[in-house]
Amino acid sequence: MKIPIELIKKLKEETGAPIIRVKKVLEEFEGNEKKAFEVLQKEGFEKAAKREGRQTSQGKVFVYAHHTGKVVGVVELFSETDFVARNALFEELGKDIAMQVASMGEKNIEKQEFIKDPSKKISDLIRAVIAKTGENIRLGKVIRVELGK
Repeated sequence: MKIPIELIKKLKEETGAPIIRVKKVLEEFEGNEKKAFEVLQKEGFEKAAKREGRQTSQGKVFVYAHHTGKVVGVVELFSETDFVARNALFEELGKDIAMQVASMGEKNIEKQEFIKDPSKKISDLIRAVIAKTGENIRLGKVIRVELGK
């Protein structure tokens, strides 16, 4: 079966898996995108788990201010290298977590359901970026500031 290159590219983007692996899994499942995605995502999460002990000394601080100006979420997000800290995936993750903190508070942040997609937890978002970047990513300080509280 000939697998369309667009499908291979799409799954590579979504999972961070190498093109050759994406193609092989799609061939194994005769082009079934959903099954291939599940396998590739599981493999990515397994790789992410292996990276958990690696040192994270680079990163960024992300801030989200609610449009009212009365609530702010501040998040430290660490990576292994400055290269990943400047990556668009890392940037999006940091902004999303800061928004989550402003909306839902800082308690048990990694266990919270993501406000943009309740089928995912914040820890799932972090693991997905670890899988895609190939580096350990760690959440540092998380602070919510609300006017008058």
